[in-house]
Amino acid sequence: MNQYVKPKKRLGQHFLKDENIAKKVASYLTPSDDILIEIGPGTGNLTTHLVKEWSDRLWLVEVDDESVEYLQNVFPELKPRTLHTDFLQLELDKTFPNKSLSVIGNFPYNISSQILFRVLKYRAQVTQMVGMFQKEVAKRICSPPGNKDYGILSVLVQAYFNTEYLLDVPPQVFIPPPAVDSGVIKIERKPEFTLGCNEELFTAVVKAGFNQRRKKLSNALSGVMGDKKIKSELLDKRAEQLSWQDFEVLTKMIEESRP
Repeated sequence: MNQYVKPKKRLGQHFLKDENIAKKVASYLTPSDDILIEIGPGTGNLTTHLVKEWSDRLWLVEVDDESVEYLQNVFPELKPRTLHTDFLQLELDKTFPNKSLSVIGNFPYNISSQILFRVLKYRAQVTQMVGMFQKEVAKRICSPPGNKDYGILSVLVQAYFNTEYLLDVPPQVFIPPPAVDSGVIKIERKPEFTLGCNEELFTAVVKAGFNQRRKKLSNALSGVMGDKKIKSELLDKRAEQLSWQDFEVLTKMIEESRP
């Protein structure tokens, strides 16, 4: 590998250099899906361990020119399955029709939440994701109700996926070291991953509730509910006190109150 010049840090990403951690992160995946997508493989430290298990089911998605050239030199067998594109622009249902997908990556911190929302959008295909996030974001995704870290990401992800915080990762295992700690999480899609309410309204209710998280939901959701009178003890609580199931119930009530 050393005969090729490794790309430099770009797009808010810090390259993982610790082989033991890379191997451990790769091992968290259950190798059962049709395809594994690695997002932002960069210098290929994680790819090295993924290709052993996933072989011809592994696809790389990399937006950086320098990284793509490096990866194609180091992993020539993956060249036909290296997509030089932005994951946030990738239409998974058209690129991988009728395929079950796993997703993994050491995600650039500045777009990690957007990547997660993209996974949520394609949850009919994506059954699991293992990701390296800024620790604060990783904790938020896995946080239970009533916790200060609990927020929009927590509810929207937990409504469709089971979440698990797996590993703290210190700055010194990256090139260059980030200014914050990192964390690895795994999300696995639930057997039932549709809600018993309008899912667009559910998202709107969750976002409205947390955008004014210090207020009772009766006030925070006034813009969503309009002039409709809804009676529920849930409206006397703040957003951080509600589970995703509570938000589902509340959304159903709002939905039924509309003409």
